[in-house]
Amino acid sequence: MADKTPLIQPDKGQEATAIHLVNRDGFADWVKKLSAGQRAALAAQKFDGGGYQVGIVPDGDGFFAVGGVANPESLSSWCLAKLAEVLPEGTYRRVDGEPGPALHGWQTAQYVFDRYKKPERPVGPRVLLTKEAGRIDAAIAEAKAVSLVRDLVNTPAEDMGPEALEAQCEKLAKAHSAKLSVTKGDALEREYPMVHAVGRAAARTHAPRIMHLTWGKEVDPVLAIVGKGVAFDSGGLDIKPASGMLLMKKDMGGAAHAIALAGLVMGAKLKVRLHLLVPAVENAISGNAFRPGDVLKTRKGLTVEIGNTDAEGRLILGDALQRASEEKPELIIDFATLTGAARVALGPDYPALMTRRDETAEELIAAGKASDDQPWRLPLPEAYREWLSSDIADLNNSHTNGFAGASVAGLFLDKFVGEGIDWAHFDTFAWRPVAKPGRPKGGDAYGLRAAWHMLQTRYG
Repeated sequence: MADKTPLIQPDKGQEATAIHLVNRDGFADWVKKLSAGQRAALAAQKFDGGGYQVGIVPDGDGFFAVGGVANPESLSSWCLAKLAEVLPEGTYRRVDGEPGPALHGWQTAQYVFDRYKKPERPVGPRVLLTKEAGRIDAAIAEAKAVSLVRDLVNTPAEDMGPEALEAQCEKLAKAHSAKLSVTKGDALEREYPMVHAVGRAAARTHAPRIMHLTWGKEVDPVLAIVGKGVAFDSGGLDIKPASGMLLMKKDMGGAAHAIALAGLVMGAKLKVRLHLLVPAVENAISGNAFRPGDVLKTRKGLTVEIGNTDAEGRLILGDALQRASEEKPELIIDFATLTGAARVALGPDYPALMTRRDETAEELIAAGKASDDQPWRLPLPEAYREWLSSDIADLNNSHTNGFAGASVAGLFLDKFVGEGIDWAHFDTFAWRPVAKPGRPKGGDAYGLRAAWHMLQTRYG
């Protein structure tokens, strides 16, 4: 999307095809305004104003479009998305109103992942006009960020390993004149021992590393963004079944979210001192893989007994969160495709959110509701901390009773966040199993827009 014609443009009175929005309640009165032939055309298409319905109505030598929505007076991000998916190439204008928040779905509906397979019938851009020129740049940036998450997650692990994530961070740093440092090899083992342990079994070309990008004035409040970058997760020696590995290219989805959010922060020049940390590994199997029962050192100095090598994401995040905490940030936000338990509880559409402070959760939930990207808060129960106890180390990385898996993983991460620091953790799926208007099947962003709108409110 970043390299194509902008899909939303200022309305300067140029020629455009009209789009009418109606709902079932108002359809009977609205359709009376049409000619008999136009009513017949809609009837033939079985259009009655239902949600996401699209009608094409002949009008002289051309046509106009009709879209079914829940409420034409209050649009969501996705109200125009079906239209953007199915209308022919051209320029369009909503009549009797502005697109408003639907500018987002108009763009994301036209996303195509074509790195490996070109569309059989490519369609040119559908451009939407708006008189709200002040919305355009922000809406384009937000849609590009979502598309970036989709691109990174959709790319298979062979082409999106730790080195590719490093290249993505380099590209981001160059675009915004940020500073990037990358730690790997012996230095990684010394400074980030859990990141090294998880990734050391991978092939040399997919060797573990951690990227640390810094941007902004040092006098501004410190904002840290951390993303889990497990490029592929075999489960390690506690190996996943084949079905469990099928989508594990998406296990770097947290890194994709973090990189995209950092790009939005820098692009909008928020008044923060940004620290982006992306630990990147492949959880592979070889003779030097870390084992169940091993005790790992950590950057913080705690020791961690490995109860399960498939609970590796929290290990690499632990070292990264400790490093982020050393900057005394005002806020840390982390993203991770962390637990199946969060998906069992909430399904794919709602990212699990855990925070230390109620007000931070309230800000993120409110921002998510307003941008059609709502997280759902799960607790960090003090009573469950004992489930991470170990007989021989400071804590275990995996509890055995099977209860509250997402919250217990959050409690593990909490051990590595500095005392008193405001912290929000998103356990996100990063994958859409079934397509919806504006949201094709495949990699997707969940929680990204909630976090972004919250940060704009807090720091903009």
